[in-house]
Amino acid sequence: MYYCRYSSPLGNLLIAGAEDVVVYCLWEDTIDERMMATWEEDKSEKSTALTETCRQLTEYFAGTRKVFRLPLRLNGTPFQRLTWLGLQQIPYGETLSYADLAKLTGRPKAVRAIGNANHHNPLMLIIPCHRVIASNGEIGGYAGGTARKAWLLEKEKLNK
Repeated sequence: MYYCRYSSPLGNLLIAGAEDVVVYCLWEDTIDERMMATWEEDKSEKSTALTETCRQLTEYFAGTRKVFRLPLRLNGTPFQRLTWLGLQQIPYGETLSYADLAKLTGRPKAVRAIGNANHHNPLMLIIPCHRVIASNGEIGGYAGGTARKAWLLEKEKLNK
């Protein structure tokens, strides 16, 4: 698997995948380095998927991209993949509660499991887990940190 770093206004993202598919987009400071043991840095840009991801992230942070259109490989349990597909239905600049996402995925009683799957999202920003908040309107958690989540939500709200 190839990887590259993307320098965002909120810190580095590590993006990893094969030549034609993206598998990970994670905040660098949240990654266990053992995970990267077999990854090869994409210095010669062999992966067109990683290059395209960086281009689309630049557009996202500039406020001109609202939806990512990338070839993704979702590695997770069937329930996690269902949750991650549900996350992709949340429009730019909008939020859903964990309970609403559970209903959207057809699992209305699985609110805690939805939160857990959300926490294990391997494609942060691309699959917008930051758009899920608590039912009481509080920001809730975010694997990348609540300061990043608040920044992302505010930026999307302003650029909607």
